[in-house]
Amino acid sequence: MKLKTSVIIRLIVCVALLLVVLGIGSLADGFGFSDLIDAIRDVRWVKVLVLFAMIFGVIAFTTLLEIILKLFEPNSHRARSVLSIFSSLIKYVSAIVILCWGLTILGVNVSTIVASVGIIALIIGFSAESLIADVVTGTFMLFENQYNVGDIVEVGGFRGTVTNIGIRTTSITDMGGNVKIVNNSAMTNILNRSNMTSRSVSDIAVPYGTDLEKLEAGIPKLMTDILAAHPDVMKAEPRYLGVQELADSAVVLRFVVDVEEKDIYSGARILNHDLLLGFRKLGVECPFPQMDVHFDKPQA
Repeated sequence: MKLKTSVIIRLIVCVALLLVVLGIGSLADGFGFSDLIDAIRDVRWVKVLVLFAMIFGVIAFTTLLEIILKLFEPNSHRARSVLSIFSSLIKYVSAIVILCWGLTILGVNVSTIVASVGIIALIIGFSAESLIADVVTGTFMLFENQYNVGDIVEVGGFRGTVTNIGIRTTSITDMGGNVKIVNNSAMTNILNRSNMTSRSVSDIAVPYGTDLEKLEAGIPKLMTDILAAHPDVMKAEPRYLGVQELADSAVVLRFVVDVEEKDIYSGARILNHDLLLGFRKLGVECPFPQMDVHFDKPQA
């Protein structure tokens, strides 16, 4: 495993600063390397061991809770959202517990510190306005059920599946596997596409010379056959809407089918494929662009 350059630089800087401090201390009265050794000897190592035991215990307990939560795979998007937020909350709580409990073990009166730094905490609170907004917005979104883990949403032109909802952020993954992390306070003007039935659209072109009435007579059976072949994707029979466009070299027919949002693209691909093959069985070949070129005979 290769060490990161930043780690090596950090080590060099720490050693350099340590040597500088020891060098300055050697010039001052009452400080020397032997004093540092004596200070280390005076450390109450029992408290240090208790401190490390507490840290490892809290981390182990937190990890165990996360493993237990991951064992649950509810089908409900709402339940998955609650588990996602609870998992995020555990991490923040464990960090606070380690900090406060660790100071108590070292003999620090935490309540006194909290009371004495009230003004500082107030200043930090104002500077952390965005953090507070993220937490509050995330809480309201959970109670209002605006979106859940597993829902397909569109935010700021980015479309994807909600894969994680945390205390501060929401993770959205698109079809290419790209993950966009958005602060909860920035989750505005959300289009939750999972709350509506989606439609896959297919436009198929046929030549102008096609007997349209004869073709339309065979379409109902073709729609039934397509649904029978793909019941896992299509929620109902595809529908023929009619002539969509009179293009330059073809008549464009439009078909739609109801699908779940997650299948909107695959539904269109399947419909295109089966309509092409179905039209061929009905004796209709989809046209391709053609150009007629006329030459005038040169005059004698």
